[in-house]
Amino acid sequence: MNQATTYPHPGAPVPGTAQAVAAGVVSESEHEALRHDIRRLSTMLGRTVARQAGEELLELTEAVRRLARTAVTTGGATDAEIARLLSGLDAPTTVTLARVFSQYFQLANIAEQLHRSRELRILRPRDERPLRTVMRRLAAEADHDAVEEVLARAELAPVFTAHPTESSRQSVLRILRRIAELLADEAPDDELHAMVDALWQTDEIRPGAPTVADEARAIGWYLEQLGRRAVPDLVAELEAQARHAGFTVPAGARPIALGTWVGGDRDGNPNVTPAVSAEVMRLYADRALRIHRELVDALVHELSVSTRVVEVSEELTASLERDREAMPDVHERFIRLNAFEPYRLKTSYILARLDHTADRVEHGLPHVPGRDYADTDAYVADLEAIDRSLRANLGERIAAGRLARVLRTAKALGLALAALDVREHAAAHHEALTALYARIEEHETPYDQLDRPARTALLAAELGEGRPLAPRHGTLPEPADRVMATFDMLHDAQHRYGQDAAHTYIISMCQGVDDVLAVAVLAREAGMIDLSTAVGRSSLDVVPLFETVEELSRAGELLDELLSVGPYRRHVAQRGDVQEVMLGYSDSNKGAGITTSQWRIHQAQRQLRDVAAAHGVRLRLFHGRGGSVGRGGGPAGEAVAASPFGTVDATLKLTEQGEVVSDKYSLPELAHDNLEILLAAMLESTLLHQAARWPAEVHARWDEVMECVSGAAQATYRRLVEAPGLPEFFTTATPVDELGRLNVGSRPSKRPGRGERRLDDLRAIPWVFGWTQTRMVVPGWYGLGTGLRAARTAGYGIVLDEMRDWGFFANLLGNVEMTLAKTDLRIARRYVDVLVADRHRHLFDDIRAEHERTLAEVLRWNRSTTLLHRHPVLRNTLAVRSTYLEPLHHLQVQLLAQRRAVEEPAPELHRALLLTVNGIAAGLRNTG
Repeated sequence: MNQATTYPHPGAPVPGTAQAVAAGVVSESEHEALRHDIRRLSTMLGRTVARQAGEELLELTEAVRRLARTAVTTGGATDAEIARLLSGLDAPTTVTLARVFSQYFQLANIAEQLHRSRELRILRPRDERPLRTVMRRLAAEADHDAVEEVLARAELAPVFTAHPTESSRQSVLRILRRIAELLADEAPDDELHAMVDALWQTDEIRPGAPTVADEARAIGWYLEQLGRRAVPDLVAELEAQARHAGFTVPAGARPIALGTWVGGDRDGNPNVTPAVSAEVMRLYADRALRIHRELVDALVHELSVSTRVVEVSEELTASLERDREAMPDVHERFIRLNAFEPYRLKTSYILARLDHTADRVEHGLPHVPGRDYADTDAYVADLEAIDRSLRANLGERIAAGRLARVLRTAKALGLALAALDVREHAAAHHEALTALYARIEEHETPYDQLDRPARTALLAAELGEGRPLAPRHGTLPEPADRVMATFDMLHDAQHRYGQDAAHTYIISMCQGVDDVLAVAVLAREAGMIDLSTAVGRSSLDVVPLFETVEELSRAGELLDELLSVGPYRRHVAQRGDVQEVMLGYSDSNKGAGITTSQWRIHQAQRQLRDVAAAHGVRLRLFHGRGGSVGRGGGPAGEAVAASPFGTVDATLKLTEQGEVVSDKYSLPELAHDNLEILLAAMLESTLLHQAARWPAEVHARWDEVMECVSGAAQATYRRLVEAPGLPEFFTTATPVDELGRLNVGSRPSKRPGRGERRLDDLRAIPWVFGWTQTRMVVPGWYGLGTGLRAARTAGYGIVLDEMRDWGFFANLLGNVEMTLAKTDLRIARRYVDVLVADRHRHLFDDIRAEHERTLAEVLRWNRSTTLLHRHPVLRNTLAVRSTYLEPLHHLQVQLLAQRRAVEEPAPELHRALLLTVNGIAAGLRNTG
């Protein structure tokens, strides 16, 4: 066994720091201010409860809270007393009590978000902001031309999704955002108390499940707020910090591009039809055009520059002549007042074009050249003509003002607000091709009877040809008609809003090259790919999604085979020699446990990097991260820094979903901070992490240890999930069945079942959500303890200590430590004792034993006897939260027992149960 050697480097991680900062306030000063605001809000909530629900209810709340505090501090001494007190309550009182504790967390969360944003500014003064820090490093350590090349093509792409873990209604979130604004402005108590009253009088539970359009409106609100403030502000800051460091962000750069899956994710959601996707894109475009019109309207009033004072460019003069020919009505309306004010006249034309574009989008009208915008490029070109003219005629400072902000917003949002990604299951495309090939009857073996190599050969040849498989007018056989409708919708969207509005097609459960080629051939049928000529054309990125450990293990091999297909390689060349690959965190975790999932994803990134480089292709990785650690959550900036060298290449694409969206993006300051951290991490990794930080023999040794850790961890995890009775244990110990009735998402929580309970039929999101509600949080830590102990037993103890300097390992351990801090098996024991049948309770003994191993190993690795020992303030905050969570857990256990004792629950019982789910989700914050 080689002895461990220390190789210190400036970027060596401090385990758990990023996780702690992301989880809550960590400084004493800000913690005191936060406590003051929470006391203020909770006092108001108490007065509201007393006035609107009665003094007796407030007294009951206080009695329960005191007992809960004792239970937390004494390890459950008053559990039985709490149970007795709550068991005697009638249904209306139970509902009201659940609302009190749930709303406490809602108020505490918004206050914490506010103070977290303030703390980030205290911890990182202006001189130490992420972008300024990274630009200083780049100026000192990187090649100047390389930095400018990366700045020209840099693109941070957060993709917002709607998954059933955000249990708060938008009506509630709007009130909470207003409360944050009042706290920040130090508003009088009366104004603040009015909003607490409004919160109490607002129903937390949706009357029905949201439609996809409802989800699009909710996500659209966040996207619009980002587009109005955080995105243009951050791009301006990037330009300023780059300039300060001696670099230039070129005019054509688009450093931030928003994306969304809401309205495009068809996999497992029958409610996402092509018609729904088209409607959702209209909703997004309406928001984008509203922003652009408001900004340009302000620009019309500001750009009063006169040709009696200064000249303008010939380019601008010529464009005004073309505008006059295209829109004589606009010319007649404004020429008398603006005859000597060409910029004001030009912006009036731009505003008219935006109005016409909005009308075209709303009514599905055809594009009229010169009167409306066909795409973002045309809109940006008009603005850039003004910019060039101003800068050429002593108007540099004017151009750097409002016009620069309008330009930044135009490039970031385009006409579509956010790019819509489409995702569909691989099987759907083969079913469509089976119908299409059956129609032309030219092969002896039916398409659906071909093996993968035969399908690959057939589709590769097909992709290089120009012939259609079926006429595009008339009815196609099912399911080809249904699948092709999606491709036609994408083609139409690209013509309606521009190619940047919808250019990504993701293939879930992608297991072979034929799965990718099938999509490429169908895209060819819809006119988005044409490789039949020497020039060729392609407007769609075809993206394989590798989401199980088996697929992740073969990711490099599959990409190599794919890029070796001649016609497909020509398609990639048409896409700028960029191949996007998506990595799925949820299903790999559900199938193999957190340790193996994270390790296989890390290895897959290395393989994909090397294969792409060998083929002369740039790799764009899309990280399908969830909110919880069990689904790839945790601090994203830290995860980027922990990526294998060379895997971040000027682009970073990742999902933002569930309650993480409101936690990160409800407040403009937090939104700015989150995006800045990601942008800085992306630039640093691209330019300063293109080579290994450690000698090859060190990485080889660490890889050997991780294989040992992963193998043992996966084995023990699989023993748990494959144990007889585990499906019954999970569905009875947790409220996962009730999640489907919570009305939190348009997507079903389960795949179509086969009658018996099978964990495979359960989606990864409710899998994590259910475990977290009971405080077992199994997906966030199970197996790691056995893995670490196995490695230590095998003689790798010294190497494990050495690995604390490895970003990947430190990030994994830091995330697990935070999950362990939110795990409480004393509370979990109550769920098991009351709800689980005797014959299945032994499974909890296995969970408890692995928890003890994992806790001991993590503490040993951290050289501590206490979780979060480096962050006592955060540890105290979580303890306070536990006090308020305690009653909700007791209520939930009793309500679950009552619910399962009847065929059809009374409405009040159902409502009370859902309120506890809401409250616990709010209290734990990252539940799914």
